[in-house]
Amino acid sequence: MGFSVSNMSSDHLSGQNLACIRGDRPVFSNLAFDLPPGRALILLGANGSGKSSLMKIIAGLLPAISGEISIQGQNILGDKDWISQNVCYLAHKNGMKPELTVAENLTFWARLERHDGDIREQAVKIGIDHCLDLPVSYLSSGQARRAALTRILCHPGNIWLLDEPTVGLDSDGVALLSGLMNDHLRRGGRILAATHIELGLEADKSSVLNMADFAYQMPDILEESLL
Repeated sequence: MGFSVSNMSSDHLSGQNLACIRGDRPVFSNLAFDLPPGRALILLGANGSGKSSLMKIIAGLLPAISGEISIQGQNILGDKDWISQNVCYLAHKNGMKPELTVAENLTFWARLERHDGDIREQAVKIGIDHCLDLPVSYLSSGQARRAALTRILCHPGNIWLLDEPTVGLDSDGVALLSGLMNDHLRRGGRILAATHIELGLEADKSSVLNMADFAYQMPDILEESLL
């Protein structure tokens, strides 16, 4: 399963021939993806199949051992300046300091990510504004996840990388997140998400990337040498 470069529009975020090794363990190889504006790509696969690794590679947090990621003819793999302006990565952990208030955490991330808008306005959208003055350690797991998700609304980037974004959310929180994701797609945004549950995205705006299709294949010459 792969994509031909010649068939990709230049405004698509696309990956070609990507391979990843974590420690001494091969994770995936020959991985390709294509993410046009206004679309979501849902990563499926067992634990350890490379979903989080792929997002970290796109976010510039993990090197790929081969391949490229390109948009508008530019290879952005490892380009930290481009990534910081265009990519918002939210890991399965919240990335918020428990001793700081929600507002202090969001202010830190907003400054780091060059957001100059109203943090409270974004917090209202995700239903966490009443907790802004509380230390994160005081929050329930669902409130803490909502606080972390506010980060994506405080980021100017068009590309959202969401690793298990619904962790800790109740049904109302999942529905709210679905609405925000659909709004982002309608505005031409892009989303790449790893999830084990249905995200409620509009049917014509998402496709699936099965990580099992890119499980690492040992080169024939190396396989023969081990026999």
